[in-house]
Amino acid sequence: MFQLFQKSAAKLLGFKVPPVIAVNQCRALVQQQQQVPNLTDLNPFRAPRSVWIENLDTIEEQKVGIQQLSSEIFGAAPRIDIVHQNIEWQRKYRFVSFSHSKTRNEVRGGGRKPWPQKGLGRARHGSIRSPLWRGGGIAHGPRSPTTHFYMLPFFNRVLGLVSTLSIKLAQDDLHVVKDLGIPTEDPQYLRDLVQERAWGPSVLFIDSSDIMPRNITAGAEEIDHINLMPVYGLNVYSMLKHDTLVLTKAAAEEIEMKLTEHLHRTDARSLMTKFKVDR
Repeated sequence: MFQLFQKSAAKLLGFKVPPVIAVNQCRALVQQQQQVPNLTDLNPFRAPRSVWIENLDTIEEQKVGIQQLSSEIFGAAPRIDIVHQNIEWQRKYRFVSFSHSKTRNEVRGGGRKPWPQKGLGRARHGSIRSPLWRGGGIAHGPRSPTTHFYMLPFFNRVLGLVSTLSIKLAQDDLHVVKDLGIPTEDPQYLRDLVQERAWGPSVLFIDSSDIMPRNITAGAEEIDHINLMPVYGLNVYSMLKHDTLVLTKAAAEEIEMKLTEHLHRTDARSLMTKFKVDR
């Protein structure tokens, strides 16, 4: 019956139907390819992003290699709403309001009853510092100090970093360098370097370690719009505050490794619990 159907299909469609053996071989080949892990990217349907590795030892730009960046971290669809949540969180979690208004008990005066309760035809009052009176206390006013601290959910923070890195790379505002070694500690060298490569007025250099080369540390110390930061301090607010983000090769690999681990970690339920101060 199957052979009869095979011949009929071949006549109708005008081509030869492959035998069952060939179909099984193709199916086995597809299964074998699916079992082979993709080492360059966790998602086999998206090619990794390729960026040039630049140098810092000369003012003129030189390409010294190519770096493969994971499209899951540096090529994700940007979530502008999550980026906005991260910005608002970073602005508010360390803000303490010192606005203060006095209640009727804190305003000076008003200890005696202004007039008797009955007999004068006036409205009854017990103090001239009541919130109903001019110069009286404020009801439900601001009290200091008032903290605006709250904790953004863990995966919102992770997706905020992923979205911001993807935005920076898509806008050609993310560059990868071999290391942060420069030949001199003169601040003018960094100014000429930024101007020559059109990196924008403000630049944020990211390295894998918080102990950075002496020359770039001394040179950037006198320039307000050029800052250095280790990987563990990377945040959404700082990346958007600076026009250009410059990563070292080691920093890019460490960021990719950590964010990939956080996106695929198995203890997600425990991380989404209510924030505790001692955690």
